[in-house]
Parts: sequence; structure tokens; C-alpha cells
Amino acid sequence: MFTYFAHRVLVMIPTLLVISVVTFIIIQLPPGDYLSNQMAEMIASGDRAAMEKLAFLRQEFGLDKPMLEQYAVWLGIWPSNNGFSGILQGNLGWSFEYNLPVSEIVGDRLFLSLVLNFTTMLFVYAVSFPIGVYTAVRQYSVGDHVMTFIGYIGLATPNFLLALILLFLAKRHFGVSIGGLMDEQFIGADMSWGKFLSICEHMVVPVIVIGTSGTAGMIRRLRANLLDELQKQYVTTARAKGLKNRTLLLKYPLRMALNPFVADIGNLLPQMISGSAIVAVVMSLPTSGPMLVSALQSQDQYLAGSFLLFLAALTVVGMFISDLALAALDPRIRLGSEASK
Repeated sequence: MFTYFAHRVLVMIPTLLVISVVTFIIIQLPPGDYLSNQMAEMIASGDRAAMEKLAFLRQEFGLDKPMLEQYAVWLGIWPSNNGFSGILQGNLGWSFEYNLPVSEIVGDRLFLSLVLNFTTMLFVYAVSFPIGVYTAVRQYSVGDHVMTFIGYIGLATPNFLLALILLFLAKRHFGVSIGGLMDEQFIGADMSWGKFLSICEHMVVPVIVIGTSGTAGMIRRLRANLLDELQKQYVTTARAKGLKNRTLLLKYPLRMALNPFVADIGNLLPQMISGSAIVAVVMSLPTSGPMLVSALQSQDQYLAGSFLLFLAALTVVGMFISDLALAALDPRIRLGSEASK
């Protein structure tokens, strides 16, 4: 198991390196950058002093250099003009839009994004697992039909539409605003017990909204996998030998059906992140989504690159956790070719 663990960790390193290259290329694809766009506006207004300052900043941050050299500076393997050490040394760069270091801007938002997505994953698995097992064991029952119907609604309803509906209902019938992730008095304040409780209270609705589609999909997959296992010959043989249904379910079919269910951890995380970005804009959540959209629109490359790299790292970590869980669940995965001998 340790060999498998070490192998997966070593694979993550070049994966993240390739992701950083792709991320930087994507950011550089639109013509111009934040400073060149500002310079175009200054030329139109005739502000010479501001133009000279922006030209100096472009040279200072190496935005006039070739793309490969800019990437090397951003990564931290090439010296920069302004002493920027790069992301490998923990320096995320400078936000031109906010005129602050990126690390001072993204800290709370990345933390809240991580907490929100992790809580949503727990919600998805806590809800989908028992329902998926129940609908498979009680196939074609009233409960199965009801859960299947709810699952189809969850799959068909976009997250942002559900968020808008809940915002409207809460304001119309209860006179409460459920937007944001904390009360206004805690915004910008240090973490305290009151702020923590406020975050927990405000997180209920976003977790339900973001996790709805993921929950519906997981229920359908677990139900299909478990039904397939329950119809196999070894289940019929075990029942013929007098093995109790509950013992049989837990020991054999459920364990075999969990492989695709656990493997979905790696796919679920990026789906929730992409879905939560739109929901965050609709519900005014102070997570990475709205700021990432703003940074991409303004071409604030260091800010956008930090967010994209963070979200990609979460995806890679999700795949890593999925691989470890599968290896613990099924020895054939971690043993590889040795398992067939």
C-alpha cells in the first residue's frame, strides 16, 4: 500500500506542472493584459502620466517578455525584475485590479471555497448512499419511484435556477435574505465563535443548492451498480445457502458496487466547483467563483492564475483521495498485475 501511495504522490507532481502550463496559456490566450487594456483607455483620454506609470509596471512585472519567460517567472524558476519569487516559493503575485498582493486577497475566499465544497461533498455522500442502497434493495416500490422522480428533478434543475427559486421564496414568504456566507457584521472580521456559527447557518442553503445535482446523479449510479450485482449468480447461490439478506448485502454486492461510487469523488469535486461558481454569483457568496470571473474579465493574470491553479489542485487532490479509497476497498487496484497471478 505504501508503494502505491508513493507512486500516486509522484504522479501528482508532473500533473500539477502540466496544469500550471495549461492554466498560464489559457490566461494568455486573450489579446493584451490588464495593464495594456488600461493603457488603451489612457491613450483615449490623453493621460500621459498614467500611461508612463503603466508602461513602467509592464516592464517591472515582465509583461513585455515572451510567454515562456513570463511563465518561468510566475512559476519561480526565473529571476524577475521586481524580486517576485514565484508560486513555488509561496508568492502568488500582484493583483493589478486591487493593487494588492494576491495572497492578501484570496486567503479568505479560498478557505471558504474549500469549506463549502468539502461540506457539499459530505452532504452528497451522506444523502445519496442510503437512498441509493434503499432504492436498489426495494426496486419498483413506492419509495423507489418517489426517489427516482426526485432524482430526475434534481438532475434536470440547474443549480443557479434552484438558487434563484430559494432566494425568491425565502424573501417572499419569510422576509429573510439567504445570500452570503455570514452576517454583515462578521465580514472582514477575524474568525470567532460567532462568525463560525454564522457561516454554518448560512452554508445550509448553498450546500443543498450545489449538492442537489451531484446527489441525484450519485443515487442513480449507486442504484444501477447495486442492482447489477444483486442479479449475479453468486448472490443467488448465497441466498440458496441460507445467508441472511442483510449480511449478504453488506459483505458482497454492496462492496462490489462501491467501486464506481468511490471513483466518482474525483469527478464530483470539479463538477461542484464549476457549479458553485455560478451559484456564488447568484447568491453573493464570498468564495472564489465571483472573484475568478471578475479576474478573467479584467485579465488580471496573477489573480486569475492563482484561482485556477488552486481549483485544479483541488481536482487533483480529489482524484488522489479517490485512488486511495479504491485501493483500500479493492486490493486488485493497488496490486495491479500481481493480483492476476
